[in-house]
Amino acid sequence: MSSALPTPEQPDQPADATVVLGGPEIARALTRIAHEILERNKGGADVVLLGIPTRGLPLAQRLATRLVEVEPTLDAATLVGSIDVTMYRDDLAQHPTRTIGSTDLPGAGIDGKVVVLVDDVLFSGRTIRAALDAISDLGRPRAVQLAALVDRGHRELPIRADFVGKNLPTSTTERVRVLLDETDGRDAVLIEGTR
Repeated sequence: MSSALPTPEQPDQPADATVVLGGPEIARALTRIAHEILERNKGGADVVLLGIPTRGLPLAQRLATRLVEVEPTLDAATLVGSIDVTMYRDDLAQHPTRTIGSTDLPGAGIDGKVVVLVDDVLFSGRTIRAALDAISDLGRPRAVQLAALVDRGHRELPIRADFVGKNLPTSTTERVRVLLDETDGRDAVLIEGTR
């Protein structure tokens, strides 16, 4: 028997929302992305995964776990960091009350490494532009790549993901929402405003 009220394990889902990816599909997409990262970079020895909070960080941690499953000599704890882009955003004038997060780099830093930025949804490209600016203040990586769980198009800047879980054509009036177990109690990708 189902409950009429949403529980913390099952967040409220708007009536106009369509589930486009569930937990198993997200898991498969992350496994594929992890293999693609290792193939492109000829292993994971020089790879650093920088998650963009909020949901990019748990995605980066999941990717690190999968990289270690394929290459057991890697250490998941030294692969992952987070990068706060708040002060690098170009929309602070429109949204001045943002909480400033923390940037945590792995102990070896990012100099000479292949940095893979990890985010949940790639949309206009402005968050990634801000992340690139932040990286330039943190060090000099050998290369910067981008992994996104969902690429919904509508780019405003010439930015392209190197690794994509799902290309999801959307209209600009629709909203893509990623739910992750670590932050939302379940794994799902929703499109809202479809009806």
